[in-house]
Amino acid sequence: MEIRKRKGSVISTVSTIIVVIVVLLAVLLVGGRILGLKLYTVLSPSMEPTYRVGSVIYVKPVDPLTIEEGQAITFRLDGSTVATHRVIEVVRDSDNVQFRTKGDANTSADGAPVESASVIGVPVFNVPYLGYVVNYIQHPPGLYVAAAVVVILLLLTILPDKSGVSSKGKMEKGGNGDNKD
Repeated sequence: MEIRKRKGSVISTVSTIIVVIVVLLAVLLVGGRILGLKLYTVLSPSMEPTYRVGSVIYVKPVDPLTIEEGQAITFRLDGSTVATHRVIEVVRDSDNVQFRTKGDANTSADGAPVESASVIGVPVFNVPYLGYVVNYIQHPPGLYVAAAVVVILLLLTILPDKSGVSSKGKMEKGGNGDNKD
């Protein structure tokens, strides 16, 4: 009976830890979007140590006219490529704003200025290493692992305890047929 009690306790502890991790990941990944932030995974070291490779940065949309020199901005380089670099100069024309940018780890400025229409926003915070998890679960086999974890969690929380041991450590009726009340 003591072994069953410990086994149930270990399973309960492990499932609780897994649930906490899954909920924390969900809050980090979905919570930012609910607050209107866009999430991007850092893929290059151009902004290290501020934003390390593998981090997820949370970007808040802003009016490009409010961006100042020294701020990091997230912008579109082309249709599918997004970058985050620091503004080293704000160039204002009569009705247009452009930004000269440079990665913190880069020795020289970016070649072309960033048009205000290309600005997505400014990073408000980042979570180191979360990008590795995001990238892993977006593609097989990580997608399958994530799905399996969800199914296992559902099974551990929905299915009743079949061991015959109650939460108080006593044998329940029908647990093994030996307990008679």
